[in-house]
Amino acid sequence: MKILLAVDGSQIGLTAVHQVVELAKALAEPPTVTLLYADPPLLRSVALELGNDGVQSYHAENGAYALKKARAALKRAKLPFVEKVVVGEPADSIVKQAKAEKADLVAMGTHGRGALKQLLVGSVALKVIATSPVPVLVAR
Repeated sequence: MKILLAVDGSQIGLTAVHQVVELAKALAEPPTVTLLYADPPLLRSVALELGNDGVQSYHAENGAYALKKARAALKRAKLPFVEKVVVGEPADSIVKQAKAEKADLVAMGTHGRGALKQLLVGSVALKVIATSPVPVLVAR
């Protein structure tokens, strides 16, 4: 089984990690896990101000922070994984990566901030659920 585990550095993301660890225990063979962080792109004006090296550094630091706790939890569980940091709109990036990896499952957290906010700014989890070609496990 191939699992794409999308995290954002939050406690909710860590809840999804724990769900994947529990799921892995129930499987006959350990799953192949890809730990993914999708960092939204910077505004063009900010990217121009920072320059190419600054932008790369910015995204690398965000990725390191977002993956840190998830990486530690997966290592404690002795669950092998590979890490990926991509730059792009999170929902689109998660679905694109799931397709590229031929994932069997996408696992992620949702902050569940309420219907009104989701109408105004959208929910990454809702967008992934609506467009994912594979099942999505959403932890809350």
